Amino acid sequence: MISGENSVSRPVVRSDVLLGQIDSLASVGLDSSGGRTRLALSESDKAGRDMVVRWMEEAGLEVRMDRIGNLFGILRGADGGLGNALMIGSHIDTVIHAGPYDGCYGVLSGLAVLRAFREAGVVPPRPLVVAAFTNEEGVRFQPDMLGSLVAVGGMPLGEALDITDGKGCTVGEALAAIGCSGGEEPGFLLPSGYLELHVEQGPRLDAEKKRIGVVEGVQGISWWRITIEGKANHAGTTPTKLRHDAGYAAALVSVFLRGLSLSAGTTLATVGTIDFEPGAVNVIPSKAVFTVDLRDPDGEKLTEAEKRLAAFLEKTAFEEGVGISSEHLVRFEPVVFDRELVQAVEETAASKGLSSMRLVSGAGHDAQMMARVCRTAMIFVPSAGGISHSPEEHTSGEDLAAGVEVLLGVVLRVLGF
Repeated sequence: MISGENSVSRPVVRSDVLLGQIDSLASVGLDSSGGRTRLALSESDKAGRDMVVRWMEEAGLEVRMDRIGNLFGILRGADGGLGNALMIGSHIDTVIHAGPYDGCYGVLSGLAVLRAFREAGVVPPRPLVVAAFTNEEGVRFQPDMLGSLVAVGGMPLGEALDITDGKGCTVGEALAAIGCSGGEEPGFLLPSGYLELHVEQGPRLDAEKKRIGVVEGVQGISWWRITIEGKANHAGTTPTKLRHDAGYAAALVSVFLRGLSLSAGTTLATVGTIDFEPGAVNVIPSKAVFTVDLRDPDGEKLTEAEKRLAAFLEKTAFEEGVGISSEHLVRFEPVVFDRELVQAVEETAASKGLSSMRLVSGAGHDAQMMARVCRTAMIFVPSAGGISHSPEEHTSGEDLAAGVEVLLGVVLRVLGF
């Protein structure tokens, strides 16, 4: 029996509406080759935000925005306040040339759950909130998960607003340019519980033929920017032994990182971007600037990988006669989600006849920020072939619908229905 004023039926998610909204949002920022790009606080991000705001309003939600641009759709509970809220969230900004689901699925599924309560005439005993956080991807502005980080007090607002992109535009300027400097202070709405539904972005569920991923936590992340200063010289006249080649030194670091990953077992290491100067085919590079992404579910192993990288950089600088400096861009410790919420996800999937498996997320999510202030859990659905951050990202409509059914089931459990 569901309690609540004027309750007429049990909340039911309309999967056809959800899938239609996913398709509509996926068309924003779409290019001719099938990818979409909605970098944080860009005009395309603004267009996506406007679409989500319209859907929130059509669902009868109260719409609020904070000063870092985090967007909230609120369904107030029986007491009319905002305390003890249960939040469902994710993001709608994308990487460059992205697929249709990453982040968007979580926001629109949260909206679908709140819409189900409204359409059933059920007033929840406590507030329900759907959130779309700013700059989760971290492509335009670093660090990633910036909106949720500021919301939970992990970075002062002023510091976040002063962060610049590659063209010198600050977060504050970008927010003002698209009219998304909201009126609320970050943290005005801190929930007591947070749920996030997401495509896995990895191959495990698809490979194991499991319908639901029960996410126990998120692995630690460490991002670096490394600069190597060598000496430019003629590629045809400079003997190998007399070179101070920044490009070669960068290659040594990349090969070292592959070996580090293989020897550590659980550590992942990626050189994601690299630039050479002067950038000519017949000139030995005088400068190399590249990024390194280190990840591990074990905090001690992540720290050990950082130490090994630092030691190798020092050794390479000495042996190759180059200067090497490093800048730590991001450092997030591994996160363990709330045991009771994780169990609720597992039990809800089983009650619906959906196979599941427990796993740790290899990707970062806003959930790991929210875990700093409240009970948190995540639900995964399969990514076909494990593909994500790509136009080839695909999850079947059946799996998308199954994920939101589990999400709704967990919400009902948490609310005591």
